[in-house]
Amino acid sequence: MAMTNPNSFDARDDLVVGDRRYTIFNLKRAEAAGLSGISRLPYCLQVLLENGLRHEDGETIGRDSIEAFAAWAAKGTNPAEVGFFPTRIMLHDVSGIPLLADLAAMREHVRDSGGDPETVNPVRPIDFVMDHSVIVDVAGRPDALRRNVETEFARNGDRYRMAKWAGKAFRNMNVLPPGLGICHQINLESLSRVIWSEEHTEFGPIAFPDSLLACDSHTPMINALSVLGWGVGAIEALSATLGEPVSMVIPDVDGVRLTGRLREGSTTTDLVLALTRTLREHGVVQKFVEFFGPGLDGLSLPERATLSNMAPEYGASVGFFPTDAETIDFLHLTGRGDQVPLVEAYCKAQGLWRDDAVDRIYSDTIEFDIGAVEASLAGPKLPPS
Repeated sequence: MAMTNPNSFDARDDLVVGDRRYTIFNLKRAEAAGLSGISRLPYCLQVLLENGLRHEDGETIGRDSIEAFAAWAAKGTNPAEVGFFPTRIMLHDVSGIPLLADLAAMREHVRDSGGDPETVNPVRPIDFVMDHSVIVDVAGRPDALRRNVETEFARNGDRYRMAKWAGKAFRNMNVLPPGLGICHQINLESLSRVIWSEEHTEFGPIAFPDSLLACDSHTPMINALSVLGWGVGAIEALSATLGEPVSMVIPDVDGVRLTGRLREGSTTTDLVLALTRTLREHGVVQKFVEFFGPGLDGLSLPERATLSNMAPEYGASVGFFPTDAETIDFLHLTGRGDQVPLVEAYCKAQGLWRDDAVDRIYSDTIEFDIGAVEASLAGPKLPPS
C-alpha cells in the first residue's frame, strides 16, 4: 500500500494553467520552509530535489534525503545517498528483449502460483524502440529503405513478434516498430514532454519534470531538451520499471559557462570536439555537467543535443541544458505546441526557467568561449602521393 506523502517542507501547491489545475511540489515553498539555498542549486539537482519532495513517504524517501540537497547547496558537494524515481524508461531492442523476458517469467511464476498473471505490469511507462537491429544491406537506390526494412523484419522475426506481443499484453508499454529512426532521435523529437502530467491517486492531476533512464550510453542526448536522463544497466531499468527507486549518490555538478558564438567557417562538430577535449582535461567523469551563460543564445536545440550526446565521450553522466525560449521553439517545431503552456508555466513557477542572473552553485565552473573554436580537419599527416 502506498504511503501518504507527509509534505515535510510544505511544498505541495497548486498550479493553474488555462482551465487545468495541477498539484506541484513547489521548490520556492520548500526553501521558505527551511531548505535554505536550494534556489541556487544547479537546475539538474533541482529536478532531483523535486523528485524527492514528490515521493517523500518517510521510509523510502525520508526527510534526511531531501535535506541532503540543502547540504549540497551549502558546500557545492555532498555525496549523500538518495533515491530517484524516473518518470519513464526507454529501451531499445537489444537491451529490451531480456527485460521483456524477465517480465514474462514473472507472469509465468504468478500464474503457476495460482495468481493472476495480468497483475504483473510495468509501474512506469516504457517506450520500447526497435532500432538496434538495423543493418544497411542496400544503399544508393530509391528503394533502399524499403528493402532494408524488409530484410530487417525477416532477420529479426522472433524478436519483433515478442515485442509486438508485449505491446499488447502489458499496460504502460509503448512499442515503436522498426524504420522510425534511432531511439534518441525519437526521444528528442517525439516522446519527451519536458514537463509531465498525469493523474495521481492522492493528488489528482499532477505536474512534474519529465525524466528517464534508458539502457544506452548516449541517453544524455535528451538533456538538451531539459529532460534529466542517463544510461543504466538492465537490472536498474527493470527495478525502475517496477516502481522501485534507483539508489544514487548526489553527484558533483560542474557548470560550463558558455560565451560567444561560433565564428564563420566553424561547425558544431568543431565545437563539440573542442569542448570534449576541455572537459576531458578538466575531469568530469561520473559528474553531472550543466551548461549555462550567454553562449546558449546562439545554440539551436540540435546543436545542444550534439553537446549532450557527447557526454559518454567527455565522461560525464549528464550534460544538462536549462529550459528557455529555444526549448519552447523546438517543441513547436516538432508538433508539441500543446505542451508549451504547461512547460512554460511550470518552469517559471519552479525557478527552472533559464535565468543567467541567478548565481548558481556548482562544484566547479569552467569558462568556455565558443568564439575561440577554430575549424579543424582530421586526417593523415602524410597522405600517399
